[in-house]
Amino acid sequence: MTMDRHVQVLGILHIVYSGLAFVGGCIAFALFLGIGAFVSSMEGMPGPAEDNAPAILAIIGTVIGASLIICSIPGIIGGIGVLNRKEWARILVLVISFFDLLFIPLGTLLGVYSLWVLFNDETISLFRSGTLPQPSRA
Repeated sequence: MTMDRHVQVLGILHIVYSGLAFVGGCIAFALFLGIGAFVSSMEGMPGPAEDNAPAILAIIGTVIGASLIICSIPGIIGGIGVLNRKEWARILVLVISFFDLLFIPLGTLLGVYSLWVLFNDETISLFRSGTLPQPSRA
């Protein structure tokens, strides 16, 4: 497989991986708010827990959901930029890849693959030229 093909696969992987994190953030936000609404509608709970539980769950859901959503946006943008052979996107995905190494096992695999592809000399020249490959005619 040529490095051009690896770059295409890498861009798609970053879009999918970050897209899943974005969806996960939305689900976490909705789930915690839903549980908070359910808890607040329950009758017979003793005093302070009834008042504080929905607020605490809303804060937890907002923090987790917003963190996942905010952290996933650069990966989606970087993946699109890599597919379009933009040099800034190569740098962005390199930075994201170093952070991905911490998220065992999928993030680590994606991070190692990203670093291998984006530090390759052929890939660097692909991005410096900034041209998209022409489709081959069979």
